[in-house]
Amino acid sequence: MTLGQVLLVAALAVPAVGAAVVAAVPRDRAARLVGTAAAGLTLLATAALATGDRGWTAYGPAPALRPWHRLDVSWVPGLDLRFHLGVDGISYPLVVLTALLTLLCCAYTVWKVPDGGGSGRALVALLLVVEVGILGTFLALDLVLFFLFFEVVLLPMYAVIAGWGGPDRRRAARKFALYTLLGSVLLLVGVYVVVAAAGTADLVALTGGAGLSRGTQLAAFALLGLAFAVKSPLWPLHSWLPDAHTQAPTVGSVVLAGVLLKMGTYGLIRVAVGVAPEGARWAAPALGVLAVAAILVGSLVCLAQGELKRLIAYSSVGHMGFVLLGVATLTATGIQAALIGNIAHGVITGLLFFLAGAIKDRAHTGELAELSGLRETAPRLAGLLGFAAVASLGLPGLAGFWGEAFAVVAAVERGGPLWTTLGVLAAVGGALTAAYLLRLLRRVTHGPPSPVVGRLAPGLAAAELTAWAPLVLLALAVGLAPTLVLGVAADPVAALLEAVLP
Repeated sequence: MTLGQVLLVAALAVPAVGAAVVAAVPRDRAARLVGTAAAGLTLLATAALATGDRGWTAYGPAPALRPWHRLDVSWVPGLDLRFHLGVDGISYPLVVLTALLTLLCCAYTVWKVPDGGGSGRALVALLLVVEVGILGTFLALDLVLFFLFFEVVLLPMYAVIAGWGGPDRRRAARKFALYTLLGSVLLLVGVYVVVAAAGTADLVALTGGAGLSRGTQLAAFALLGLAFAVKSPLWPLHSWLPDAHTQAPTVGSVVLAGVLLKMGTYGLIRVAVGVAPEGARWAAPALGVLAVAAILVGSLVCLAQGELKRLIAYSSVGHMGFVLLGVATLTATGIQAALIGNIAHGVITGLLFFLAGAIKDRAHTGELAELSGLRETAPRLAGLLGFAAVASLGLPGLAGFWGEAFAVVAAVERGGPLWTTLGVLAAVGGALTAAYLLRLLRRVTHGPPSPVVGRLAPGLAAAELTAWAPLVLLALAVGLAPTLVLGVAADPVAALLEAVLP
C-alpha cells in the first residue's frame, strides 16, 4: 500500500478503534483523554492527505473525478461491492474540518462533561463514531459505501442529543431521527435507481452521467436532491434543525452545525450533480428559488428570535441557503462559493455554538432579554462573541464573506430575469443577516448588566481558549487567504463542470 492509501484507512480506523478503546477504559477521565488522543491522531492523518502527487497520472482520458489518493479493494465479491475510498480538492477541506472539530469537541469534554444521564466516556465514544460516519461519507467513492457511511451518523447523533441535551431533548432527538430517516429512504431509492441503471456504483465512472438516460437522471436527481436537502437543510425541510441545535449539548451543536450539515451539500455536489447532470440542470431554477427562500426565511425568523442557540440555529438555515444557491447556479464561481461557504460556516458557526454554550452554562439561560451587559462583566467572552458575529455576517477579511458574496455574484453572472432576481434577493438576505447579528450583539453585549449577567466571572478557562483559538485563527486565515480552500478545489471543480455541462 502507498502512503496515501495507509492514510485513507487510518482516517477511518483510528477513530473507530479509538471509540472501542474509550468504551473499554473503566475510568471516565482517562477514557476521555484516550478519545482526545485518537481524535488528534485522526487530524494528523487527514491533514497528511495533502501530501503526494495531486495530479492525475493514469493512462487514458482523465475522468471527471480525479482523486489524489485512492484505495479500491473488493469488499463483497458476490454483490460486486467495493471498499473504494479517495480524496480530492472538493472533499479534502471538509475532511480536515471534520477531524479538527471532533478533536476540539473531545478536548472540550475533558474539561467539562454536559449535564445528562450519560458519562463523559460514552459521549466521547459516540463523537468518534459520528466522526467515522462523516469522514467515510466524504471519502467514499462507491455509492453503496457512501450510503452506509451516511447512515452511520444517525444513531450516535440521536444518542448524543437524547442523552446529554436540554430539557426537551428526547422530542428533538426523535424529530432529528425521523427527518433523517426520511432522507435515508429517498437516498437508498436514488442509489438503487442509479446502480441498477448504470450497472456500477463507482462514483469515478458515474460522474458525468455514465450514459444514464434523461428519465433516469431526472428521477435520480429528484430522489438524491430531496435526500440531501433534508440534511443540508433546505427550506421547507429544515424544521428539525432548530430543535436539534437548541436541545443538543454544546459539542453536539458544534458537530451538527460544523460538519453534519455539510454531508448534505457535499452529497448534492459530488453525487446528485455529478451523477445526474441533466437532472441538475432541470432542477436548478427550483433549487435556486428554494435556496433564496431559505436565506430570507432564516433571516426574518432570526430577527424575531429571542433565544440565543435557537437564533444561531436558524442562522444556519440562511447561511446554508447561500451554499445551495451557489450549487444551483452550476457555474465554477457558484460551486467554489458553495465549497468555501461550507468551510466558513463550519468554522464560524462552530465557534458561535461554543460561545453560546459557554454563556448558557454561566448564566443558566439563553434568553436574549436576560443576557444584556455581557461586555461589562465578561469582556473577553463578549469580544469573542462580537468577532464570531461579524465573521458570520460576512465582514470582508473574514471567512464568511467569500461564500455569500460570490454566491450572489454567481447568480447575477448566470444571467436572465430569474437568476438576477435571485441574486438581488439573496443580497437583501445578506443585509438582513447583518441586521439580526447586530441586534444579537446589542441585546447581549450592550446596556447595563442583567441580574444573571452581573454574577458572571470575567475570566475564561484554559480549555475554552484551547478549543476556540483554532476556530478564530481559521476564520481569519480563510478570510485573508481564501486560496487555502479555493486553490485546492479549482481543478476538481473545473473537471466536474466540464463533465456535467453540455
